[in-house]
Amino acid sequence: MLSAVANAENNFDLDREDLVVSEAFVNEGPTLKRFRPRAKGSASPINKRTSHITITVTEK
Repeated sequence: MLSAVANAENNFDLDREDLVVSEAFVNEGPTLKRFRPRAKGSASPINKRTSHITITVTEK
């Protein structure tokens, strides 16, 4: 959220006091696929999931 406020101030010359969060959502990001060693020489998959967070701010 601090990044969204800083972008609004620097890029659009908006006042920090007048900003409110109008929208916030999370989307699925890329998944890192790794493997963990298991018994008897086998392996099991591990999915390291990531996400994209989007915050939209507007003036009051």
